[in-house]
Parts: sequence; C-alpha cells; structure tokens
Amino acid sequence: MKHAVISGITADIGNALAERLIADGWRVTGLGRKLERLGNIGADLIEVSLDDSVQLAHACSQIEPWDLYISCVGTMQPIGPFFSSDFDQWQNTIELNSLSQLRMLHLFWENRKANPDVMFLAGGGTNNPMPNYSAYCVSKIFLIKMVELLANEELEANFFINGPGFTRTKIHEETLMAGEKAGSGLKKTQDFLEADEGTSMDDIYQHMLWCMHHRSAATGRNFSTVHDSWREGSSLAERLSNNVDAFRLRRSSI
Repeated sequence: MKHAVISGITADIGNALAERLIADGWRVTGLGRKLERLGNIGADLIEVSLDDSVQLAHACSQIEPWDLYISCVGTMQPIGPFFSSDFDQWQNTIELNSLSQLRMLHLFWENRKANPDVMFLAGGGTNNPMPNYSAYCVSKIFLIKMVELLANEELEANFFINGPGFTRTKIHEETLMAGEKAGSGLKKTQDFLEADEGTSMDDIYQHMLWCMHHRSAATGRNFSTVHDSWREGSSLAERLSNNVDAFRLRRSSI
C-alpha cells in the first residue's frame, strides 16, 4: 500500500487531500496541532508542533517508510507593512512556512521508499508584489527555490510546488482579523469570500496527481493549479521537457 505523509493535516487543503488519498487506497499519516478537529478520517495521526524541534524529531521517528510527502503548513501573519510588523513574529513565520517544513523532511528523508514524490504549496506574491504580506511571500519563494535545488540533488525523487490560487480555507480569517493592515488585500479577500468561487479541492488533488504522473517534467517546477494547462494532459509536460527555465525562478534579461 502506498503511504503518504501530510504535515498540516488539520489545514483545509491537508484534510481534503488526506480524504481523497484514503479514498484512492492510500495509507495516510497526518501531522499537526489540534487534531481533535478532524474526527475519524481514517488517517494515522501524530500531534506535533512544528516550531518545537525536539517534539518534531520524536514525531518524525514514528513515521514509517513513505512514498509521498505533502506540506500544507502555512500562515500569513504578521499582515501589514514590514516596518510596522513585529520582527520576531515575522521571523517565526519564515521558520514555520519554510524552514520547519524542510526540517521535517530532512528528519525522515532516509525513511523514504524508492522514487518518492514531495509537494509543497506556493502562495500569492511570487510573480508580483503582494504588499503587507512580506513574510508569507518570502517564505513561499524560499520553498520554490528549494524545490528546484532538491530536484537537482536527489534525481530519483520528484519535488514540485503547486500554487492553488484563491481557495476557500481558514487562512483568509487572518486577513479579516488584520483589517486595514492588509491594505488592498482586505477588500480582495472580502470580495472573494462573498462570491461563490475559488479553486476546488478536487482540482488541487487532480493537479497533484498530474505532477506525480509526469514526474520527469514536473520535478523542480513551480505550478499554478488555476493558470497552467495541466488539464490538457501530456501536452504541458511535453513543452516543459523542452524548456529548462519554465515555471522556475529566473531573472529575465532585456
């Protein structure tokens, strides 16, 4: 039986992916805080705080050989201008959104099965400025570059990072709580929540499966579930195979 490990399983996306993997016959181990929120979803659950390195090491020691690692951990706080933000909180977000997830993967990497898949989640602001969300944006860009670096070091593995776009999850509560500190992000979030729209969990799941199926083209890349033409099947994979720079962080020359 294939085994998936999901950090942040209590997040809406993590929970949704776990349910779909289990329905498809996978065994799922989920890590997170406040696991009582989940109820019985059929996953093996390990309660852990990613900002506690001792607790994290103990949790990772319990993880059995795995085929797929998905990280759904993330926070947008502190929201507001950089110089008006508490720097310690800003730094903690960088730790949680990037370094802690990589520490976890580092701890149980040796227990992987052959040819594993690893998926992180990207976020807004990686292609254009996203004022007042600097900690969130910087940490996601960190992960995008790490995916490319790891793909070039561990050639048997498939590392990719998918941006799900606007999705109806609890993370938007952080913007609403920040209020005017969010700047234009507040109205954008309010308008989104009032409308009947957003990326479906099924699309996020199917996009992940596409990246796993087209691993030689997907590895090291930064994808958009909303904007990329993965739904067309193998045509996108064929184009990516012929373009080493596509969907990666690059300086554009003029």
